[in-house]
Amino acid sequence: MAFDAPFDVEAIRTQFPILQRTVHGKPLIYLDSAASAQKPDAVLDAMMGLARTSYANVHRGLHTLANETTEAYEAARETVAKFINAEPTEIVWTKSATEAVNLVAATFGQSLKAGDEIVISEMEHHANIVPWHFLRERQGVVLKFVPVLDDGQLDMEAYRGLLSERTKMVALTQMSNVLGTVNDVPEIVRLAHAAGAQVLIDGCQGVVHSKVDVKALDVDYYVFSGHKLYGPTGIGVLYSKAERLAALPPYQGGGEMIGSVSMDVITYADPPHRFEAGTPAILEAVGLGAAIAWLNGLDRDAIFAHEHALYERVAEQLRGVNGLKILGDAPGKGAVLSFTIEGTHAHDIAQVLDRYGVAVRAGTHCAEPLMRRFGVTSSARASFALYNTEAEADAFVDALAKARRFFS
Repeated sequence: MAFDAPFDVEAIRTQFPILQRTVHGKPLIYLDSAASAQKPDAVLDAMMGLARTSYANVHRGLHTLANETTEAYEAARETVAKFINAEPTEIVWTKSATEAVNLVAATFGQSLKAGDEIVISEMEHHANIVPWHFLRERQGVVLKFVPVLDDGQLDMEAYRGLLSERTKMVALTQMSNVLGTVNDVPEIVRLAHAAGAQVLIDGCQGVVHSKVDVKALDVDYYVFSGHKLYGPTGIGVLYSKAERLAALPPYQGGGEMIGSVSMDVITYADPPHRFEAGTPAILEAVGLGAAIAWLNGLDRDAIFAHEHALYERVAEQLRGVNGLKILGDAPGKGAVLSFTIEGTHAHDIAQVLDRYGVAVRAGTHCAEPLMRRFGVTSSARASFALYNTEAEADAFVDALAKARRFFS
C-alpha cells in the first residue's frame, strides 16, 4: 500500500474518543500505552456493530446469525495471520499473551524431564517467567537467565554460552516493556535452533512497534495481546508453526476442541481448534481484527519514526537532569522511557503527574528480576504511541519538572 499523505497525528487523535477527555481539569496526556493502548472508533464500532446486529455463538449454529458471527470471527483470524505472515491454521486465539505462554509451557512442558533446560532472560515480563518456573517446581527443569548489560542490551555472548544440548526451549522478549530494548530475534533463533532448541518470542511490545514476519524470523512460537495493539482486552494470539501445534497435546478440555466424545474414548480436533476449548472471546477477536485492519491503513514506518522522535525529544531533555536516571539506552530501542528520581518513589511520581493530566505507569512493570538487576525497587514509565504529540511530550517534561520541585 502506498502512502501519499504525511503522518497526521491530529487526524488520528480524532479517532480516539477517550483522548478528548480531561483529568483533574487538564487535557489527558496518555503515556501508558505499553500497559494498554487506547481504542479507535474502528474497533469500538466493529465490536458494537456485531453485538447489535449479528451476534450468536460461533461454529456450531446453522442459522443466519451464527453463520454471520462465525464468518466475522474467522475473518479476524485471517487478518491476524496475514498481519504476521502466518497461515490461519497457525493462529490460536487465547484470552491474553499470558495464557498463550502458559499454553506452550503446559503442553510442550509435558515432554520435559528433570535436568532439561529453558533459557529466558533478566528482562522478561513475569508472564514469560512464571509459567517456566512451574516446570522448574514440578518437573525439575532448570531455568537459565541471560544477563542484561548496563545499557539495557541482552548479553548475547552470555546467551551463546548458556545454550547446550540440554536446552529445550528459549523464551525471550522481542522488545522489553521496561527498557525498550529491541532484541536480535533472528540471531537468537538461529543460535537456539543450532543447539536443537525451540524458540518462543514474547511479541507484546514488538508487534506494536515493528513489522513482524514470523516466517522470516523462523520462530516456533510467537505470542502477543490485543489490548496493546489498539484492540480490546480479553484476546491474545499464539502463533505456532503448524508442525509444532500438531505435536502438542490439548491444553484445556471442553466444547470445540474435540473430534468426538464417547464414554470410552475421546478424539481431538485439529489445530488451531484443539486449543480453543469453550465459547471464545468472539467480540474481542473481531475487535482485534478491526484494530489490525485499521493499522494496515496507516503508514507504519511513519508511525515508528513519529514514536521514536517523541522518545528522543523527551530523553534529550531529561538526560543529565540531576537525580534522574533513565533505565536502558540500547541502540535502536523502542519508544519506552522508564526512569527513577533519586529519593522519590515511582508511585509518588505517577500520582503527582496525574494531577497535571499525565498518565504514566509506576511500579515493577511485572519485571522484578530486571528491577533488581538495575538496583531499584520500582520505576516510572512513559510509553509513547501513534496518537501522542510533541506538545504532549513537552507537557510531560514540564509536569515532571514540577513534580521534582514538589519533592525537593
